[in-house]
Amino acid sequence: MTMRPDPTFHASPKLAMEAPAENFAYTLLLSPDFSKPDALAVIDVKPGSPTYSQIVHTVTMPNKGDEFHHFGWNACSSALSPLAGHAFIERRYLIIPGLRSSRIYIIDTKPDPTKAKIHKIIEPEEVFKKTGYSRPHTIHCGPDGIYVSTLGGGGKDGTNGPPGVFIMDCETFEVLGRWEIDRGPQTLHYDFWWNLPRDYMVTSEWALPPQFENGIVPEDLLANKYGHRLHFWDLRARRNVQTIDLGANHQMALEVRPAHDPVREYGFVGVVVDTTNLEASIWTWWREGGKFHAEKTATIPPEPAPKEKLPPLLQGFGAVPPLVTDIDLSMDDRFLYVSCWGTGEMRQYDVSDPRKPKLAGSVHIGGIARRTPHPNSKAFAAGPQMVEISRDGKRVYWTNSLYSTWDDQFYPDGVPGVEVMVNVGRNGGLELDKDYFVSFPDGYRAHQIRLEGGDCSTDSFCYPSV
Repeated sequence: MTMRPDPTFHASPKLAMEAPAENFAYTLLLSPDFSKPDALAVIDVKPGSPTYSQIVHTVTMPNKGDEFHHFGWNACSSALSPLAGHAFIERRYLIIPGLRSSRIYIIDTKPDPTKAKIHKIIEPEEVFKKTGYSRPHTIHCGPDGIYVSTLGGGGKDGTNGPPGVFIMDCETFEVLGRWEIDRGPQTLHYDFWWNLPRDYMVTSEWALPPQFENGIVPEDLLANKYGHRLHFWDLRARRNVQTIDLGANHQMALEVRPAHDPVREYGFVGVVVDTTNLEASIWTWWREGGKFHAEKTATIPPEPAPKEKLPPLLQGFGAVPPLVTDIDLSMDDRFLYVSCWGTGEMRQYDVSDPRKPKLAGSVHIGGIARRTPHPNSKAFAAGPQMVEISRDGKRVYWTNSLYSTWDDQFYPDGVPGVEVMVNVGRNGGLELDKDYFVSFPDGYRAHQIRLEGGDCSTDSFCYPSV
């Protein structure tokens, strides 16, 4: 226990941007064929270090078949909230959910990231018993505990009741129970985040386990049976106050990114594919007059491609859909980064006017048809996927694996795990760093990244920037 708030907690986004740069990146590794346990890789990201861009430590789990996904910290800047019940907690433990196993690992990163180790394992039976949920997916640290979203309800296939959010104690890591009091029309789940001072949460939708665990189900996609709605919640009352349907053709509304500065009541969500034309889209939501609104503010078209360059899943379409699978917003709310996993492109939008995004930068790497190599001439399989931004906004990291079975469908030649990084120009623009290229051990794919001291998809802030 510390005697003052953790120095990696920041009252406002501006103060977070001024904090020291990250020295380490934590990256989740998964075994797609479940032949070995999943792992956490610790990477040296300090320029000038003799081990720069290298794995300096690995925490290997004792079980197989977890399928790691979106992990997070036990505590972050939200702990500075006036409502926080844990005034002296520190950013110390990484909470890693096994999406396929429903098992949760607690990793202790102190006293040194290069000595990180397993602190506790929460078995799936505890999650099932106390919440009725399964398939934990996303972790967010809140002022009063650890919030965990799930993609499955009860039963073996996760369809016995809707999925939702549950809470864990941020000190003991005990599973406490379901978060929702009144879920309204919410029946599917994916991502979630909030604006703490404005007291609202937003959640999105992907699918139920039978629609993703064994790969995408083309018949369900073409029948528009994947998620396409946003749900807005009264955070303190824990009730659904409004649902916005983006249109059934806008399949898979995934990552939600509210503005970091809490005075700004807007945010973004990425839609994977429009089933009428294969384009992807970015939507902006905002609150006005006591109601939430959402509109499509950017579209990304598919790229025509010859049949021989396409996997069987896409050969009938003659084109590569962009497949926007992740988005991330810089700490100053200026740039939105959009991963086009299908076409192999990372896009940077200037969203200073959140309802009029302007393309400010782009780099190509990988892609179903393009297969663009890295500037260092090394191959990059798949495309940009999980993206993370440094607090100062100068570096953007990403990996290349979406989900094991989906990887195999869209990239049947394999997806060796890789992590790369771009340097960001002062006024926008992206350049791949030739010296930052992390190749992970054979048999592993790389998913989400967390940065030492926090990053742009970890922390929520309680006070406005000055």
